[in-house]
Amino acid sequence: MTTKTAITSPAVFLVSGGAKGITAQCAIKLAKNQPCKFILLGRSALLETEPEWAKDCFEEPILKKRIMEHLIVSGEKPTPIGVQKIYNKIASSREIKQNLAEIKQTGAEVEYLDVDVTNAAELTEKLTKVVQQIGNITGVIHGAGNLADKLIEKKTEQDFEKVYSTKVQGLENILACVNPNQLKHLVLFSSIAGFYGNIGQADYALANEVLNKSAHLIKQKYPECHVVAINWGGWDSGMVTPELKKEFARRGIEIIPVDVGTQMLVKELNPKRIDTTQVIIGSPLIPPAAPLTTELKTYRLRRKLTLEANPFLHDHVIAGNPVLPATCASSWISDSCQSLYPGYKTFLLSDFRFLKGITFNETLADEYFLDLEEISKNINTFEIEFVGKIWSKTPEGKIKYHFSARTKLMRDIPEAPTYESLNLIEDNIITDTGKSLYQNGDLSLFHGLSFQGIKRVINITPEKITTECFWQDIGKVNQGQFPIDWVNGFATDLSTHPLWIWLTHFHKEVCLPGQQEAYEQFARIPCNESFYVSCEVREKKSSSISADFFIHDINGKIYSQIIGTKGIILPLKLMQGKK
Repeated sequence: MTTKTAITSPAVFLVSGGAKGITAQCAIKLAKNQPCKFILLGRSALLETEPEWAKDCFEEPILKKRIMEHLIVSGEKPTPIGVQKIYNKIASSREIKQNLAEIKQTGAEVEYLDVDVTNAAELTEKLTKVVQQIGNITGVIHGAGNLADKLIEKKTEQDFEKVYSTKVQGLENILACVNPNQLKHLVLFSSIAGFYGNIGQADYALANEVLNKSAHLIKQKYPECHVVAINWGGWDSGMVTPELKKEFARRGIEIIPVDVGTQMLVKELNPKRIDTTQVIIGSPLIPPAAPLTTELKTYRLRRKLTLEANPFLHDHVIAGNPVLPATCASSWISDSCQSLYPGYKTFLLSDFRFLKGITFNETLADEYFLDLEEISKNINTFEIEFVGKIWSKTPEGKIKYHFSARTKLMRDIPEAPTYESLNLIEDNIITDTGKSLYQNGDLSLFHGLSFQGIKRVINITPEKITTECFWQDIGKVNQGQFPIDWVNGFATDLSTHPLWIWLTHFHKEVCLPGQQEAYEQFARIPCNESFYVSCEVREKKSSSISADFFIHDINGKIYSQIIGTKGIILPLKLMQGKK
């Protein structure tokens, strides 16, 4: 559906929860970018004048001391709850006044109403008066919300009502005060908790998912209105404490910087070619790791592999046949282990063995099996070790092993080390760049677009080669049955290409993987941005070669490292018919 709902100067936005916190910052950003008027709703009372004893006092401990002194002089006994209540009232009023002032500084007109959106009668009464002064409402941003985080068995009916009614009843009451035919924009502040769910937030997740579904229903009924439910992740604000930030970082959950998030709201309100009624802004809510038990388990997973389901295989053709990359087999093992223990990540893949590859021709089996055996668990350090084996049956019923590896999952991945032998000084020995490395000359790699990504060879010696790489995401459809998770099998394959270039440059030979001692991952290899691979050659023999690979950023911080990779030397003519 094409939208033509540009924000113009007569626009009047009603913003619930818009006088404080993140919603207020969004209103300020919108005022700076768009010509419009604002009606901000909030439950906090606005103090016209502050008590004399509170003026010019902004430090929390000092202000609370003055509150206690005031209560004593007034003949009241100060209590922590009473002092905090007065302090919150003053601090809240100050924040609202500051935000209103910032909006007015942009030239926008703004009115503030202290009203509870769940009180329909009071909301209608107050809105009717202000609309007569400021104009008809043409846009709504529903940002009001409450939290009452508890495990579901500890939640009370009052907890649920507090959280649910502000989101859901609040939206109903607001829409009842607005002429839907005049409404050009409706933005609902939902949460990724509604999309992914979150521990302790059953009521909050439910309320936000109702907002998501409401957005779709309203859009169907009023197609000319630009309706969007934004499923926000955690913001870098007061609600996300330093302790919570640390926990988010440990779980791989990124928080939204205020400047970035507010600008994304402005972008969502701008005309686009296609309306998207529900968007997710922020990282998925990765659940915390569950406690481990000492029981060791075994698993058998089945997968039917087809060429049609894996388009990327057309970019990995050897001697005329699509072949599953060894790195995709290793990610298959590691991803499967991770799926059994949410909150844990693969840190180490060791003793990886390439036994019998999987070729997509007449030898392709009807079904492939992955056997996973837990061989150790450490409930104190939160570590699990598996042995994984990928196998199939021949037409005669015999077992054929294809790949095997040991995998270690960890709750807390060690901090990334720095590559000490970093050298990014160009020597201009190999001047081929980009696609020419994959298409022309003696150094030509056989890999198609899904695996290409060496931008340039920075330097090369008889002992080492350093390259700059860039892996462009090929999308979920092309990734097929091997979608990218923590371990990126496509970028990891790309990271081994420098050894191929080194081998053809110095020896006019090529190699295919045989085994590797260890693969360690500290962070995700970047997609759609540059990274670097430093490949150190350990030993070159007539029939084999061994090397170490360090995948890192421009400063040498390591994303992952492949230690003790052994390749089998092949003559160049074997690669005839390559893709």
